[in-house]
Amino acid sequence: MDLNEIQKLESMVYANTFNRLPVAIKKGRGMYLYDVNDKRYLDMFAGIAVNSLGHCHPEVVKTIREQSEILIHTSNWFYTIPQLELAQLLVKITGLKRAFITNDGTEAVETAIKLARKTTGKGEIIAMKNAFHGRTLGALSLTWGERYRKPFLPLVPEMKFVEYNDVDALERSITDKTAAVIVEPIQGESGVIIPDDNYLKEVRELTEEREVLLILDEIQTGFGRTGKMFAFQHSGIEPDILCLAKGLGGGFPIGATLFSCNDFEPGEHGGTFIGNPLACAVAKTVVRVIMEKKLVKNSERLGSYLLRELRERNLSVRGKGLMIGIDVSDGKRSVLDLIEKGILTIYSGNTVRVLPPLIIEKKHADQFLSAVEDIGL
Repeated sequence: MDLNEIQKLESMVYANTFNRLPVAIKKGRGMYLYDVNDKRYLDMFAGIAVNSLGHCHPEVVKTIREQSEILIHTSNWFYTIPQLELAQLLVKITGLKRAFITNDGTEAVETAIKLARKTTGKGEIIAMKNAFHGRTLGALSLTWGERYRKPFLPLVPEMKFVEYNDVDALERSITDKTAAVIVEPIQGESGVIIPDDNYLKEVRELTEEREVLLILDEIQTGFGRTGKMFAFQHSGIEPDILCLAKGLGGGFPIGATLFSCNDFEPGEHGGTFIGNPLACAVAKTVVRVIMEKKLVKNSERLGSYLLRELRERNLSVRGKGLMIGIDVSDGKRSVLDLIEKGILTIYSGNTVRVLPPLIIEKKHADQFLSAVEDIGL
């Protein structure tokens, strides 16, 4: 099928939920994707910060093949070794005490909401304006933006919002009913919004002082995206609850909630597919390769190079590691122009978001920079 036929088929059979870019992808290898006409594109957004090892990484493919020949699914009526080994690994690299494996990021946030309410016996959770935490009902209740929320009102009660990067506003909002504060170390969906360097540290100090749990949503920033394994490590803090997903699976659906607060009792939380052996085996491999190949350092190095080169071109740019936002006059038009040059990015409003796989090399960065120059970004 060509693109027109694919678009027609979607209009007939698929839910009208996505504003897709005009590209139909057929296959991927490393840093590149190929459309149905075999045109090659440099992937500079990694499936929204998901494909941390690029496309069809040989170690990931090998793990999928080997594990799928052994065991794919059992439910959580039984013990499975990959699940517990992944939990052990995540506890080790995050510093938190326990892990709960989920299918994706929004489930990780839903888990965090329940943990916060169970631990504190309180209902109120404070989120940030312009935050994005997911589209299921609980996570949506913590997501800012009328276009996400309005069709589904009323949402979960006792959720409220304060200005991001404003500790004083947060302090005024905490009450004796507040269970937790949830924060993204960098706001991704709103356009790569980076707070002041001391913001997370001050939020951590405030929540400890007021005996309120701190939930960090690192679904997008985790696993090397910002030049540290986790973005909270830039601030030298540790949250009570940590939400993870995206880069954890390298393209395979999986998420996790790490926590050092009270645990669930059996039956209080769960899921049929969560923590299945195949997903957990893949995630273990992804994390291992990130560490063995020093891809966190690569994120810091290539991210710094891209930021420096973009600034030298007098662009309005901000970022940390390989999480970069470029302000432009027309975000969608710029992304479409880059597609014509064989470069795939995404946009939030009038910000072009750059989130390449962590395996990016200088030659790929230079290819992107050349395209940026060609379109006069």
